[in-house]
Amino acid sequence: MSAAITDPAQLLAYLNLAPGLLESAKAAGKLFPLKVPLGFANRMEKGNPNDPLLRQILPLGAELVETTGYGSDPLEEQASNPIPGLLHKYHGRVLLITAGTCAVNCRYCFRREFPYEDNNPGSKGWDKAIEYIQNDSSITEVILSGGDPLMLSDKPLQNLLNKIAEICHVKTLRFHTRLPVVLPERINENLINILEQARLQVVMVIHCNHPNEIDSQVSQALHRLKNAGISLFNQSVLLAGVNDNVDTQIALQQKLFENNVLPYYLHLLDKVRGTAHFYVTDEAAKQIIAGMTQRLPGYLVPKLAREVPGLGSKLHL
Repeated sequence: MSAAITDPAQLLAYLNLAPGLLESAKAAGKLFPLKVPLGFANRMEKGNPNDPLLRQILPLGAELVETTGYGSDPLEEQASNPIPGLLHKYHGRVLLITAGTCAVNCRYCFRREFPYEDNNPGSKGWDKAIEYIQNDSSITEVILSGGDPLMLSDKPLQNLLNKIAEICHVKTLRFHTRLPVVLPERINENLINILEQARLQVVMVIHCNHPNEIDSQVSQALHRLKNAGISLFNQSVLLAGVNDNVDTQIALQQKLFENNVLPYYLHLLDKVRGTAHFYVTDEAAKQIIAGMTQRLPGYLVPKLAREVPGLGSKLHL
């Protein structure tokens, strides 16, 4: 992370991109900063301002345009935030905000304005969240999210896992993380040991939007996780100019499957402020899924879904 690029000028120079992009990148970066690991930037095509990986992380002037229907909390998560660090939206599972940062700042992130400062209980503050889970025997799965839960260092992560494992009615521990893709070095031997020793069934949902995100290091990280007995799934977001066509989606699912990852969700964009330029219509999304269904086996077609505040589950389209 010490080598991550946070200065738009540095990124443009590194990728041989026109300096005319700098002014708008700086302006949009004031609202939501640029952050991208060098290893992820190395997978981008130099000189190509439309590279699908670059499009996901480069601040653009389009983010400054106010669009009707786009707000700061599109999923109304604060209404499901009973105690700091914990979200309880769906039956049988709760989500813990285990870290307030990510290894990469994705421009379409629905939590780009989430109040992490109010949801950072620290290692001592997790006791209230653990007590909440203990007192609700219907909770069988705990989801670690953020930010990104793998931004935690090994010791506090292991301490949290041990506390969760002591709750007898919790059976499954799920990670939602982008780090195996954008910072595969995080999947090291010590982390693997921690996950292998957990009493709980460990599920890891990675976040990969385009086949070009998977290089040899990412492949190695995913195989290490699979060999450790961890169930691997992928969720992605349908993004205009990134992955909104049948060929790209098919290539993505096939490359993930080569690396032991099964599809989970293909999300429609959550309408957070500054992301309208990524929007893909429902009809176009359904046509993409139809095209995938014609050319892929059913187990490689993700569920097309939207999250609607107040529903007891995601809305499948």
